[in-house]
This record gives sequence, structure tokens and C-alpha cells, in this order.
Amino acid sequence: MVRRPQRQALILGLLAALSVAFAPGSAAAASEAPVVTRHEARVEGRALGYTAEIGRIAIRDVETGEPQGFMGYVAYRVAAKGQPRPVMFVWNGGPGANSSLLHFSTVGPKRIDGAKLVDNEDSWLSAADLVFVDPVGTGFSRPAKPEYAQQFYGTRGDVASVTEFVRAWLLAHDADDAPLFLVGESWGAGRAANVSHALLKRGRRVDGIVLISGGWSLNTPYAAPALLDALGVVDMASAALHHGRTAPDLGSDPASLRRAADAWVREVYAPALARVAELTELERDIVVAGLARFTGLAPARIDRKTLRISPRQFRTELLADQGKAAYVFDLRRTAPPEETGKAAMLRYLRRDLGYRTDLPYLGLESATEGYAASGVYPDGPGAHWDYATADVSPEERRAAMAAAMASGSGPPKLGPPLPGTGEALGLNPNMKVLVAAGLYDSFLACASGAEIERQLPPALRQSIRFKCYAGGHAMYLDAPARAELARDMREFVSARP
Repeated sequence: MVRRPQRQALILGLLAALSVAFAPGSAAAASEAPVVTRHEARVEGRALGYTAEIGRIAIRDVETGEPQGFMGYVAYRVAAKGQPRPVMFVWNGGPGANSSLLHFSTVGPKRIDGAKLVDNEDSWLSAADLVFVDPVGTGFSRPAKPEYAQQFYGTRGDVASVTEFVRAWLLAHDADDAPLFLVGESWGAGRAANVSHALLKRGRRVDGIVLISGGWSLNTPYAAPALLDALGVVDMASAALHHGRTAPDLGSDPASLRRAADAWVREVYAPALARVAELTELERDIVVAGLARFTGLAPARIDRKTLRISPRQFRTELLADQGKAAYVFDLRRTAPPEETGKAAMLRYLRRDLGYRTDLPYLGLESATEGYAASGVYPDGPGAHWDYATADVSPEERRAAMAAAMASGSGPPKLGPPLPGTGEALGLNPNMKVLVAAGLYDSFLACASGAEIERQLPPALRQSIRFKCYAGGHAMYLDAPARAELARDMREFVSARP
């Protein structure tokens, strides 16, 4: 018989053990019990009831079973009626970004509006259950030990860990038979394509991927690279018109301007670039004058030898006479949009969803708000990211970084591309792909995207759709584009084979 003091001691010991095993902030926990709460939001004009689940899943070494890292997530699920609902995994890019931008700006049931959260009428939750994923080193996600960090902070390790997260989450939630969609933005778009191939190769069906403002992840160009490069002028013309910098005779109608720019590029500019070394001075004068008319750059600032305008040059010189530069993620702007709602998002995660952790939510909070035994704080995945997809020499690494910095057109290319959209469609020809771009994004030209779509072989054209939205890199920050994207997503999910 156990005496009362002994029984009390046993109960207290058991409670203490449980508190360690399931504490959200405990990096030592091998697994956690997620926190589940019930909510309701107004979506598409009607009340939608759902559960919210927040927690972390251990990414385990397959040989030892030991956790190498913990990946945090927020999942929203609606009770299924009959067939299992589609499940959509959503992440941002960076690399080194958490999922809060897509979560609270367009996809989730709550949307940031100024300094507060409101019901999101345009949420994708009406079409599919949603799982927002924070890769290791972002949000509440962490490596299990400091020495494990670098295995997650690189392109290959990132794809492997996110692939494992999707597999583990589906197993933990008995959702193996649910239609599966992957959504990535910016750098995360390539991640979505890479992860789709990795899952398909393991025998897990993927029904669709959505690549937002991050390109096609196609390892074959299909369209002529020189023409794609030249077509960037069409999108520069749209931005120049917004700032009143195009030639007056081109008019003020955006659609008419783009048609005129597209015709000039195909008839004059692209052919000139194809024989740029042979051009006469008169021919160079003609091309420079055309570039100035459409882009708003002063003729004297255009390189007469190459006749090319890099994205970085366009951004920095379009408004140079005003002492301003066009904002890289939205060429209509000259500065980033003001950050609002950070406090509301953090209250929501910790209070409304009940995730009582003392870990800083990295990306909304700084690591310096937490504890570092040495006094030296980690500076995040982006600072240590290894873009290489294979072993490369230090010389190759430096050259690729320098080229990426000079052009300002995206991350460095180190090693052969990982299997992406084309390879994934080779494994599942019925998979659907939506490639979304913003008209005023300096990274992904809409005119080039439309050309790629036109040149796709029939086998790919039946699966891939390209669409340009009137907005920047995060086109959904514009209310009309957000509503349009939501309508397209509902159609995209419902149209699966």
C-alpha cells in the first residue's frame, strides 16, 4: 500500500515528467502534443468552422531515430464530409523565412489588416486544409543541437527536411490518402517543385504545386534565353509607365503599352541582341533610343556595347534624378511597405492558438530576445546558406556569388539544378502546376513567363498554367489580386484529376 506522502510524490514526479515531455519550448522533447483549438471565420461570405493546430514535429535520423531538428507548423482543418479533404502545405522562401507572410496576408483564415487580425474572406481554407510550415531556423523551428544546424541550412538539406516534414505530418494525422498540394513563394517555389519530385519518387502522389513569384523550376528553358532576357523590357515599361517615365507618345494605357513594348522587343531589340557585336553605330543609336522610350532610363545611362539593362540597373536608375530607387519587390514603390501587425500575430500564435512557449518566433522576433549561453546569438539560416546542389570549389562559389550580386536577379546558381517541375511531371503527368507572378516584381518578368508558357511542349502545356497578377512580388498585398488569386486557387484544387 502506498502512503499519502509517497502517492503525492509519485503524482508530482509524473506531472513534472509530462511537463518536460510536452513543453512547447523544450528542445529536448522527442515529440510534442500539438495544441488544438476550435474557431470560426467568415470566408466567401459565410461562416466557416475549423480547428487550428499548432506544434512541432521532430525530424529524425532514420538510423538512430534521434531528432536532428524540430519543425513548427500551424494547421487549419475543416471537418470532412465523405472523402478526405485536400491538404495544402504552404511555406515562404528566403531562404530563411518563416511562413507568416502567406499565412497572415492571403492564405490563412485570419488576415493582418493594419495592426489587427480580421477574418480573411479570401482564405484558401474553403478549398483545402492548410498546413503552414516553418523550416528549421525560422519561427519556432530549431535544430536539436547547434552542430545539426548546417544540415538544414542549405538547398539539399532543406529539401530533404521539408520532404520529411510532409511525410511525417501526413502519417501523424492519418492523412496519407488525402489529395496533396504544395505551395511555395519566392525561393520557396523551387522548394515546392523539388519536394514534389522527392515525394513522388517515394511513391507519394502529389496532385498539384503552386509556384508564387519564384519561377517555373523547369530545368529546360524551352523558350530562347536571349528572347526571355529581352522581354524583361516589357515589364520594365509597365513600371516606368507607373512612374510617368515612358515616352509621352506611348500613351497611358498599360495594356496598350505592353503590346507596343512586346512588338518592339520581338521586331527590333531581340534581333539586335542576337548580333550585338556586329551592329553599326546607327543601329546602336536606334536600339538605345527605343530602350529609353520604353524604360525611362536616360540614353546616356544605357551601355552602348551590351545594350542590356539589368534588373539592378533599372531599379537604381529609373528614379535616380529624385534620389530614389525602385523597391526590389514592387517596382511601383520606393521603399518597403510599413511593417504592421507583428504584435497581433504573436498574440494570436501564443494566446489565441494557445502555444505557450518562450522561444522567440524567429522572423517576427529576434533571436536576441531569447537566451544564448555564450552571449553570441545565431544570425539565422540565410547568413550561412549553402546554395550548392553538388560539391563545388571555392572559386566556383565566389564566382557564382559575384555574378548574382552583379545582376540582382536572384540567388547564385551553384551546381546542377535539383529535379524540379519537369521531372515531377515525368513521375505524375496528371499533376497540375500554377506559376504565379506579379506584374511589378523585378525578379520574375511576366512577359517572359507568358513566352515560356507559349513554347512549352504539349505534354507540359496541359499541366502547367502561368498567370500574371497586378501586384508586386507579394501580389496578394493588393486586395484585387488577393481575391483573384483565391478564386484561382479554389478552381485549381477542385479541378484535380
